[in-house]
Amino acid sequence: MAYSTILYEVEDNVLTLTLNRPEKLNAFNRDMMYEMINAFDRADEDDNVRAIIVTGAGRGFCAGADLSVGADTFNADAREDRESGLQRDGGGLLTLRIFESKKPVIAAINGPAVGIGATMLLPMDIRICSTDAKIGFVFSRRGIVPEACSSYFLPKIVGISQALDWCISGRVFPCGDALAGGLVRSVHEPDELIAVAKTIAGEIATNTSAVSVALIRQMLWKMLGADHPMEAHKVDSRGIYYCGKSDDVKEGVESFLEKRSAEFPLKVSKDMPEFYPWWKEREFF
Repeated sequence: MAYSTILYEVEDNVLTLTLNRPEKLNAFNRDMMYEMINAFDRADEDDNVRAIIVTGAGRGFCAGADLSVGADTFNADAREDRESGLQRDGGGLLTLRIFESKKPVIAAINGPAVGIGATMLLPMDIRICSTDAKIGFVFSRRGIVPEACSSYFLPKIVGISQALDWCISGRVFPCGDALAGGLVRSVHEPDELIAVAKTIAGEIATNTSAVSVALIRQMLWKMLGADHPMEAHKVDSRGIYYCGKSDDVKEGVESFLEKRSAEFPLKVSKDMPEFYPWWKEREFF
């Protein structure tokens, strides 16, 4: 797939995905949705990609939905490409795909991130932002509701009171509020942001087992919806059993004892355990 709205660059086992409509502050449209979903599919299939950084070109991260079509921007019935039946939220299609990623995802929020620009951040694993960043869950100020599965993700990340405060008010808030509210890990000067993101990604790529990371990511995300710790115990036990007899754990232990860097042999593309995935895919209806 040729990309017109994003850039896809792999260096040192790290994929940098850059939203690339800088003249529109990287406003989100359906082309960007399809291209980002394809990019995550592609990254999952590429064992050379160990971590993903998502950032924006120019001075913005993502200004939200592209409003250039005017009042019918959010009216699915008015779209020429609409399908029959209940319309699905495009932002949700993207965040569900990020949620299923086998590679860890780092958001480097370089500038304004509002609407879908804010909600697409939520299923990413680590979020850092520039001092230039401003974030807003602005739906109440546009007469719509939170999308991109954010009513699931946001309260789990920042707590229900903070999530309600931001979503009901619809206000745009500075990076300091995002840090205080637990939405981002850290705040950095604009010219340091990508370097910090690459350092985080590089540490993962250099020091960890790709299969372990893929399993850990899904275990933690999926257990957010568990109704009892026994569900975690079931998955933990299967994971420990599989990993405990694998070549990766042998290498992990031997490299530690020999005081050297590990060279983990297992690949996500072909060495995921037989019980993966352990969940049933949810249907939309």
